[in-house]
Parts: sequence; structure tokens; C-alpha cells
Amino acid sequence: MVDGGRSDWVKDIYQILKAPVITEKSTMQRTESNKVAFWVDLQANKNEVADAIEKVFNVKVLDVNTIRVPGKVKRTGKNISKKPTRKKAYITLKEGDKIPLFEGT
Repeated sequence: MVDGGRSDWVKDIYQILKAPVITEKSTMQRTESNKVAFWVDLQANKNEVADAIEKVFNVKVLDVNTIRVPGKVKRTGKNISKKPTRKKAYITLKEGDKIPLFEGT
């Protein structure tokens, strides 16, 4: 096994990108610095995320920053459960490139 045991690990681009992150912070970043945010697969690296964004949305990716968001502990009565850990990617797009999903068109 080469590459840390991931030699046969190939993901479809639609398995890498989970969902867009649409929050007040991500909307401000989109308008001010041309950055968009997506929930991505936990095992996906920055190169895979950049390739998936470029192929799906036909845009040029300049930079990718990722962060692991730990799951919150929730309590309902005496039952305690934990939400799963997720991974968020902030993608910087080339000036002038836009993703129609975020533009509402």
C-alpha cells in the first residue's frame, strides 16, 4: 500500500462535495473576498476538493482552506448524543468567477 494506505482509494467528485455552507459569515466572505464554503468528505484533501470544485462548477480555484468541525453534544431529557464531526472547506475563486448555486440563478 502506497500513499498511507490509500492507493486504491478513489472518490467520485460528488462524494467529496457534500453541501454548500450558507451562513451570514460565508455570505460576507463571498461578497468581500470571493470565497465560498462547502461541507466536504472527512477524508478529502485540499487537492481533491479543488479538483472537484473546478470540474463541477467550471471555475478556477486559487486556494483551499479546510477545517474540521467537531460534533456537538446534544441532550434530550436524560438521553445524551453526539453529532458527527464534519469538515468545512473555504475555497478562494479567481476574480470574476462565480458559482451559480450561491448567486441564486
